[in-house]
Amino acid sequence: MPGESEEYNASKIVVLEGTQGIRKRPAMYIGSTGALGTLHLIYEVIDNAVDESLAGFCKNINVHLYQDDTGDVVEVSDDGRGIPTGIVPKYNKNAIEIIMTTLHKGAKFSDEIYKVSGGLHGVGLTVVNALSEFTKVTSKRNGNIYKQSFSKGIPTSDLETTGQTGETGTTVEFKPDPSIFHPQTFDSTILKEHLINVSFLNKGLRIRFIDDRFGQHDESTYFSEKGLEDFIAFINKGATPITEIIHSRKPSDHVIVEYAMQYNSSYEEKLESFVNSIKTPDGGTHVFGFHTALTRAISNYMSKNRLFERSDVRITGDDVREGLSVVISILMQNPEFEGQTKEKLGNTYVRNVVDSDVYATLSRYLEEHPHDAKIIAEKAVNAAMARESAKKARELVRKKSLLENAVLPGKLADCIDDDPDNTEIFIVEGESAGGSSKQGRDKNTQAILPLKGKILNVEKASASKIFENAEIKSMITAFGTGVNETFNADNVRYKKIIIMTDADVDGSHIRTLLLTFFYRYLRKLIELGYIYIAQPPLYRLSRNKETSYLYSDEELTKKIQEGGNAAVQRYKGLGEMNPEQLWETTMDPAGRHLKRIGIRDAQTADTLFSILMGIDASQRRKFLHDHSEEANFLDI
Repeated sequence: MPGESEEYNASKIVVLEGTQGIRKRPAMYIGSTGALGTLHLIYEVIDNAVDESLAGFCKNINVHLYQDDTGDVVEVSDDGRGIPTGIVPKYNKNAIEIIMTTLHKGAKFSDEIYKVSGGLHGVGLTVVNALSEFTKVTSKRNGNIYKQSFSKGIPTSDLETTGQTGETGTTVEFKPDPSIFHPQTFDSTILKEHLINVSFLNKGLRIRFIDDRFGQHDESTYFSEKGLEDFIAFINKGATPITEIIHSRKPSDHVIVEYAMQYNSSYEEKLESFVNSIKTPDGGTHVFGFHTALTRAISNYMSKNRLFERSDVRITGDDVREGLSVVISILMQNPEFEGQTKEKLGNTYVRNVVDSDVYATLSRYLEEHPHDAKIIAEKAVNAAMARESAKKARELVRKKSLLENAVLPGKLADCIDDDPDNTEIFIVEGESAGGSSKQGRDKNTQAILPLKGKILNVEKASASKIFENAEIKSMITAFGTGVNETFNADNVRYKKIIIMTDADVDGSHIRTLLLTFFYRYLRKLIELGYIYIAQPPLYRLSRNKETSYLYSDEELTKKIQEGGNAAVQRYKGLGEMNPEQLWETTMDPAGRHLKRIGIRDAQTADTLFSILMGIDASQRRKFLHDHSEEANFLDI
């Protein structure tokens, strides 16, 4: 029985006043206190500037990163109308202070000022302020310049009039609180991707980005004249278009539906979706409505024109989306997102609005463009036929049937432990390295799967060819997760999947082919942090009776400079090491070097895979030419 001191009564109720609740539970508002959390703070400020653009009052946004004595600081400014500064009667405080310190307030709860907005919850700037070591707000309006400062959600100065101006706009300068965020620095790569997206979604809006951190000056300007059509061209880099860009923008009651789409020669769908310029990575009702209309319009056109008549194969949504790049952008009043981080749209009526618009527009386009319509239909038919072939092939690679029937006894050297939290599998290039690694491994926890040569380039192959490939079937079977509709990460047999290839050009190529396969077909394993790259040593240095293994040219140079005659061996293949050396340098958890693979910038990664591994050789040549000076290792 609990004691008297543990009794639950009114005295145990804690009330967090003002912004204390935000500081107590920051992840409730921004999703994370890691690197993505600091970026979310910037996004909230940018969203407010974009809302001014959507309302027709902002043409320029500047984002400036710099450092003070202890960390990163950001300044976001716009040339919108400026934050109001008058007294709010109910609270007897100026409007800037109310906006910066009070949750669920602002003009976005009324349709009179902002017809559409991304900062719908009225918490954005309050959260930024509460989670920042300091925040400085400047508002230019009514011919004056107004300033007020805050720290951790609390005003540190009164609103001051510091000058006069003929300009209008808002500047918010803040520094994330290092006691909350780890790390406190801003990731400029992901931020740039966000700014690029914002510029495409708001044609005519000029965004200037300046990064003055780390003793360097990096400056970029993002501007789009054609908006979503430019966006499609951007995400289609590396792919060969096979149709025109289909673009539509149609206002309706309380919703503006805009989308652009184009088919290309690839086998993947690339979809980017947004609501009021806010990215919705988990989609929502607008995406569902688009997909439904797309499938119905193409299927009806094919049926009407007798373009596919087989009773044993049916055209599905996956078939009509193969090789499709599409951007969907919705502007609307009162969007309902799932969570403050706005990852999925929930308004049910939007589905019907998007469905109706897309179906009517696309049906008319197909009738008026028979050449493109035929190409789209043929691609859908080929996808349907390949899907049926791939389905049969996938049945052969399911974990249960293959492992129970012992299809891989000679290839997969499994480990004794069956707890995925303890086990790891090495994907090894070649039989020679496979033999050494099998002898050198810890049989209790380490499995070995040797691959024969280079696996199929999945970026260029159809699904049927991919799942008929012996090496790919071996990997899927060994991992145990299945793939596509059978994929289940809970069934993974190893939570460390380690790519171990030679330290030469062929090894790099094999590693890239494997990463392409993982990214396209087992991407969730990357997102979960299960994919690693082993780092075998590049050199073995012997001096007197001492042997050192070195993993870079820098390490070798430093070791040689230590003095004395030394014999240096350059390892080009794993097979050059005996089992003991391979264990000591590359496989022993106590001393090995592993790199975990992550996806920091999904959109850039997707584009690079398309360019470097895709069908269009001209795009690849151009990329290699443009980036040739960045190459720091050539194996000759």
